Amino acid sequence: MRTERWPAGPAMTRWVENYWMLRWSLPGDVSYSSQILPHPACSLTLEQGGQPRPEVAATGTQVVVTGVVTSRFDVDIRGRGWVFGVKFRPGGLVALTGVGPARAWADRTLPAAGIVPDEVVAALAGLDADGDPDEWLATTEAALGGIPHRVDDRYGALLAIVSDMLADRELVSVAQVEQRHHVTSRTLQRWFMHYVGVGPKWVLARYRMHDVVTAIDGGYAGSLTELAHRYGWYDQSHFTRDFTTLVGIPPSRYRDERASRTHDVR
Repeated sequence: MRTERWPAGPAMTRWVENYWMLRWSLPGDVSYSSQILPHPACSLTLEQGGQPRPEVAATGTQVVVTGVVTSRFDVDIRGRGWVFGVKFRPGGLVALTGVGPARAWADRTLPAAGIVPDEVVAALAGLDADGDPDEWLATTEAALGGIPHRVDDRYGALLAIVSDMLADRELVSVAQVEQRHHVTSRTLQRWFMHYVGVGPKWVLARYRMHDVVTAIDGGYAGSLTELAHRYGWYDQSHFTRDFTTLVGIPPSRYRDERASRTHDVR
């Protein structure tokens, strides 16, 4: 199994975070479960070979858009196949195409046709799994760069807010975000639901929960209650429920299993 990522070029970096590729070849009786923690981003993918995701099979096409996924993203990989994907910045797909709202795509995989122009769908569908990654990137960037777009000040403001949420671990409440960026609760909710597909509270909680997971992965040995409080959870049952929804198991079990794996490696 092989995974690669490439940054977006200068012309597309305002809307696209990165491009990525996953390639696999497994014996017939072997499968691999890929588990991904969700980010507040939409993706555009070409998925070929193997046993297609049920969501992709249902679309009748190999070029699909997947909206924000609000729980752990599990994919069962079998056979031989590959996926080439575009990971948009939060709100980037709506801002680039003018199509939305993104809330209509949350937890859904849809045919890309109708969301991105036909020329973009054709460009991705024409990529060769055995081709040169530089050609994939050039073809994809050229196709996305051909989408007519306008300056969107609201998207610019949204990007600044999302960047702040990601970077500042002291931000643990939406009220803090509203005060810092001088935006009302109603406006913030409207922007996030239109561009991102989920509300600001969800995005902020996911970023802070990713910080929790990173801390545990880094060997945090203190109280889980204290860790939860540090990142904005003051109700332990709420924290445990949110962690389990995102990761799939409770935080105490996750830490125990992480410590066990680390010990086995040593």
